[in-house]
Amino acid sequence: MRHAESRNEKRRALLKNPNPDPVKHKEISIWNAEDWLYEDFEVGKRARSIRRTISEGESMLFNAIVLDMHPYVADDVFAKEEGVFKKRLVAGAMVFSLGLGLMAHNNIHTFSYGYDKLRFIKPVFVGDTIYTIRTQLDKWPKYAEMGMVKVSYEVFKVPGDLVLYCEHLQTVQYRDASKFQEHLQPK
Repeated sequence: MRHAESRNEKRRALLKNPNPDPVKHKEISIWNAEDWLYEDFEVGKRARSIRRTISEGESMLFNAIVLDMHPYVADDVFAKEEGVFKKRLVAGAMVFSLGLGLMAHNNIHTFSYGYDKLRFIKPVFVGDTIYTIRTQLDKWPKYAEMGMVKVSYEVFKVPGDLVLYCEHLQTVQYRDASKFQEHLQPK
């Protein structure tokens, strides 16, 4: 009987919550979070995302959510019988959303300012697998408390065809704003 009790004690020990104090949870770094400031931004630095395959179900769900029922993205019979590509496309807005989402970060020091040069270069089809490369392009002082950074997003489908390109402008907080006050752009 003692052996069974010992086994149960071991199981209970394994099931014990290793993080029982919610107050201490904030001390644990957030996964997939970047914590850089303007001074940390390195022009030329690149990063590549993981890959993801775009399924039939999520494509149709996206179309339904954004009310995009164009025959090229929502009608398989039309796409196969009358469409230029002979198969269904993934909506460009979805490729943009997923491509950027693959590189999304949770940096509390940055704020989206907008996107430039958004181009849909090649079609993406249901079942295609995509990945993204982000390149840090430029930075310049902009506001008293924040500078501007520009990154490019290149979305590729396997085996490596470029399907989307855009540039993302973001404001980002300075670590030491006093170093940039004389370089601010006039309003």
